[in-house]
Amino acid sequence: MARVQVLKSPSELSGEARRIAEKIVDTRKSLDGPFSVWMHAPEWAERVAHLGTLVRWEGTLELRTRTLAALVVGLHFQAQYVWGIQGVIGAERGVPRSTIDAIREGRSDGIPPDDLQIIEFTRELLSKNRVSSALADAVMERLGADQYVQLTTCIGYYAMLAMTVNGVELEPNPTHEALDV
Repeated sequence: MARVQVLKSPSELSGEARRIAEKIVDTRKSLDGPFSVWMHAPEWAERVAHLGTLVRWEGTLELRTRTLAALVVGLHFQAQYVWGIQGVIGAERGVPRSTIDAIREGRSDGIPPDDLQIIEFTRELLSKNRVSSALADAVMERLGADQYVQLTTCIGYYAMLAMTVNGVELEPNPTHEALDV
């Protein structure tokens, strides 16, 4: 059970909070996930929603690349909600089941080289708080400075989501794949 009330509808709020919730529902179709708890801090919810739109849908970084990074983040933080939804999105974006399983199991074998580079970059940034020069240079050469920054920001965004859902113990969608934590 979540540590704070899970708010599922704008009708549970009033005034400015309700307006913000309605705007979020208009763009995201629901208050599911972290937004169901971020609405306790409506201004934060509004700003995170704006950032989330940028990180999730805009920019030039390939959507599949973002999903690979998000899966690694979800596993790293053992964030059930993040892992589960990214598994669904990963399948929609052509991430092979074998790659999702390898990420889950902390393996690198059988992952296509371009995917593995992103996965290793994300793993290293999360586990060491830095990226080795060789790996950073390779990713920079592949993506360029703009997409390199987008990737690191994406990793940070999903880390923020993971910490939020873990901190409030938000229950994941029971229809999504669960992590064994």
